Amino acid sequence: MSEDTSLMTKPKKLWNDALRMVKGEDSTQLIEAFTAEMTLVAEGLCEDQNKLRGEVNQIVNAEDRRLQKLESRIQELEAALGEQEQEQDRVVTELRNRLATLEKQQSSRIKEEKSRKEKKERNRIRELTILIVVAAVAAIAVILVWKLVK
Repeated sequence: MSEDTSLMTKPKKLWNDALRMVKGEDSTQLIEAFTAEMTLVAEGLCEDQNKLRGEVNQIVNAEDRRLQKLESRIQELEAALGEQEQEQDRVVTELRNRLATLEKQQSSRIKEEKSRKEKKERNRIRELTILIVVAAVAAIAVILVWKLVK
């Protein structure tokens, strides 16, 4: 145990001897001056820290306001976009309806045109049939007249 004590006392003794050499006789005044200077430094650091906190708070508040403005603007743009999409949907629906109407009209016109063509063809066939009948009757009449005359 004496060895442990002697081991502990050697560094302590060495430290104390070094302090005595450094301290000299004015150690109390040096300690008080050092303490006063450190107090000034600590007070200055505290003031700087308080100023920085204030500046940080101002920056945070300004950024919060900016963020709120941006969010508000985004909401406005989203609302405008929604309205624009609805308008485009309405226009597309209207155009589809117009296209469907035009397709129906065209289909109806095509059917009418087809019907007219068929009617014309039937009339032509009827006229040709009548002409053939007339020609046949005339031929028969000519043959009969020919046989009678002969």
